[in-house]
Amino acid sequence: MSESMQASDNTVKLHATAGKSTVESDKASRIDGCDPTVLRHAKDLRAPRYTSYPTADQFVEAYGPDDYLRHLMSRTRARSGPLSVYVHIPFCKSQCNFCGCNKVVTQYPEKSLPYVWRLIDEMSLISEHLHGSRRLTQLHWGGGTPTFLSMREISALMNGVRSQFDVAESAEISIEIDPRSVDAEKIEMLAEQGFNRMSLGVQDFDDQVQHAINRVQSVELTRSVLDRARAVGFESTNFDLIYGLPLQTVESYARTVDAVLDMRPERIALYNYAHMPSRFPAQRLIKDEQLPSPEQKMEIFAMTNEKLDDAGYVYIGMDHFAIPDDELATAYKTGLLQRNFQGYSTQPENDLIALGASAISQIGASYSQNSRGVNDYIDRINQGVLATNRGFELSRDDLVRKAVIMALMCQGYVDKAAIELAHLIKFESYFKDELIALEAMVTTGDVELRDEAIVVTERGRRQTLRLIASQFDRFLQNKAERGNYSQVL
Repeated sequence: MSESMQASDNTVKLHATAGKSTVESDKASRIDGCDPTVLRHAKDLRAPRYTSYPTADQFVEAYGPDDYLRHLMSRTRARSGPLSVYVHIPFCKSQCNFCGCNKVVTQYPEKSLPYVWRLIDEMSLISEHLHGSRRLTQLHWGGGTPTFLSMREISALMNGVRSQFDVAESAEISIEIDPRSVDAEKIEMLAEQGFNRMSLGVQDFDDQVQHAINRVQSVELTRSVLDRARAVGFESTNFDLIYGLPLQTVESYARTVDAVLDMRPERIALYNYAHMPSRFPAQRLIKDEQLPSPEQKMEIFAMTNEKLDDAGYVYIGMDHFAIPDDELATAYKTGLLQRNFQGYSTQPENDLIALGASAISQIGASYSQNSRGVNDYIDRINQGVLATNRGFELSRDDLVRKAVIMALMCQGYVDKAAIELAHLIKFESYFKDELIALEAMVTTGDVELRDEAIVVTERGRRQTLRLIASQFDRFLQNKAERGNYSQVL
């Protein structure tokens, strides 16, 4: 994710080693099971996942296409390094009851073709403002279900990307896949189109849970997709798992984790199910009484962490694990880890150009989001204008807070002197109230407040990292303002 001040990146890079000594020494207390102290502080609290700061709910509608282009052209004139590109494909053939993504559920494959052509048109509208050498080094397709698209549509869209952007030969090109939506031929075609990484939705292999969330997917099907992807040259695969789903138990989820470990994907994302039926209508089909209690969720979380640790996976932060020689693990160990709207990243602080309905771009010190509705998005692009309908320009204070929050999220360590040098502040006075608020988490063993740094303990990194980071969020001044976010545990 992009930052406007390179020195804030050095906060993470220069002090990763110092922070990790405490993390390693605290290994034995990484998870405390159903620790009542942790539950008391976290089970009823909500906080953002901080794929950005400020978060998207702070974007304003006074920000439009002209603002987006102003930032884009300013960065282009400055020749501000390589680019990341995100493409949002919102279509799905069936509804997963747990899902909170921006999606369109349809059984009609022809629905996606007009959208694909508008994506290509949007690329053209943007690329005409990208003068000079700004090489694309990271491309990600998300959704929805990107493999809802036909092979012809995928080919056309990739041809559009290559015609409008200078794609590096070594680019990281990834795609989210529903294993139920691909066969061997489609996987081979994806590899031929340049995709080298994939993320497979798994969630849970238990039959009862799968029927409760309307997503039935066997271990055998998932394994066949993974095996074929590896055979045709995919370099890295991520599995998405979710704990806290209806009818889950420690025993049933242990079987899912064992099946996943037997396949040994390079990366695993272990998400906490966010049950917010008032925001996501599909979740109203999930019965509240079938959801695990906070104590049961904590047991499932602790068991899964223990199994992944014992299997040799490195805990990256915020739900993410990787095998030791994976690039993500290496980036964490060397202090080069970044975080953007797709989660953790190994890329440097690239500007992010996001295409499609609801997609969020980050250009310099700004965020720009497209219209959420697919029809609105298509209409805007048909008129020859960008679909930006809201956004945010970061202030100096936002940049300082973002640097602190991202250091916490990526390394669990904030070097006070480095922040002071990068942003010309006095850390102790600037964040006086925030440091006082963190003292309660010192008592619970989640944070250490040193003279020179803030250090998140291993338990804090795994259990309350979002809550710790949220203390520096100027938009979250009271509990009521947290209502739009998911529970920490």
